Amino acid sequence: MIKVRAKKNLLTSHGPMRLAVDFQIPDKELITLFGPSGSGKTTILRMIAGLTDPEEGFIQVEDEVWFDSDKGINRPVQERQISFVFQDYNLFPNMTILENLRYALKDKKEEGLVYELLEMTRLTELKDRKPATLSGGQKQRVALIRALLRKPKIFLLDEPLSSLDLELRLKLQDEILALYERLKIPTVFVTHDLSEIFKISSQIFILEQGKISRSGKPSAIFGEEALSGKFKFVGNILELKREDFLYIVTVQIGNHLTKVVATEDEAKDWHVGDRVLVAAKAFNPIIMRI
Repeated sequence: MIKVRAKKNLLTSHGPMRLAVDFQIPDKELITLFGPSGSGKTTILRMIAGLTDPEEGFIQVEDEVWFDSDKGINRPVQERQISFVFQDYNLFPNMTILENLRYALKDKKEEGLVYELLEMTRLTELKDRKPATLSGGQKQRVALIRALLRKPKIFLLDEPLSSLDLELRLKLQDEILALYERLKIPTVFVTHDLSEIFKISSQIFILEQGKISRSGKPSAIFGEEALSGKFKFVGNILELKREDFLYIVTVQIGNHLTKVVATEDEAKDWHVGDRVLVAAKAFNPIIMRI
């Protein structure tokens, strides 16, 4: 069980914000943090990793307390058994792929696991090449494997697939899920992509303005349990135009623009650039920020 309770004042693109979260991750679960930019997702990962200190709070991983502001406990990064994968790959350019992976092993007797994961991710034939000769997707596979080989107590993924094209993202979603099923390491995943959430997450936490507004299974938050609509699209707000007591919201969905009517209460905390879900419920379209 992983327990995270943390508070911290942040300065975001929308101004000052108080981050205040309290949640738990059950053993061997893969959970997703989801919400608009500036809601605190990456800061939460950094606090778990020890790269950013909460102003007050408590972080416990299994039976180890990593942070406790009341007792003055703050384990340094090197003493926290974490693996952190970002959008960039951070591979050693002067080492081959195999050497990069061997470097991550704590126990050299487990080299067989290196070859097993290379085979799972279809990288065996590339093991003697250096990172500069690989594609972006191949580099990200290597980064994921290297992180997992450290046998962390918690695996942190900060939008690791966001720079890849759709086809490659879908393939790597499958591979992340396969690697997770193989090793069952508790994982916290940050993404803006709904397909990733539905495919790999067991539970989702929605962050809004520094607080967890909703949590549950993806199907309950975004699926048929939440909306019985006949269509659902994800897009970004381009314009919020007030007309009397209503707002006309212009949303970009792919290469198309659509306009949706929202009430003043619904739109009061929305901003241009927010990611939203547009759906039909019965015969009337509805819109909600995600």
